[in-house]
Amino acid sequence: MGWRAAAGTRDWLSVTPEPERLLPGAVATLEAGGRPEPGAVERERARVERVVVRARLRAWLAYLSRALELAEGRAQTSDPHVVSARELAIAVISNHHNLLLGLPGSAARRTAAERARLS
Repeated sequence: MGWRAAAGTRDWLSVTPEPERLLPGAVATLEAGGRPEPGAVERERARVERVVVRARLRAWLAYLSRALELAEGRAQTSDPHVVSARELAIAVISNHHNLLLGLPGSAARRTAAERARLS
């Protein structure tokens, strides 16, 4: 596999900035079921950074799947912070997965079931 093929396997990194920036707060809120405890957002931010820096698609998609499962699990909440976090997570993940459709590699295929759940 040449340089070009290896670089193509990491094209998914081009769609991570918005999720990297927005999901840690949403995920921490969804996990807490309300306002997260002090430090929870920073821990989540560090978790995302480790996943992205290591550039492992499987780990990144697992993180997004976890975030989506948390959002789906809070569908019946009335807490305004959780409702907002849930809506944000769903919008960000939906956009991310749709952007993967324009990239080479397996990421779009691997997220097809989640894309269907999100539509």
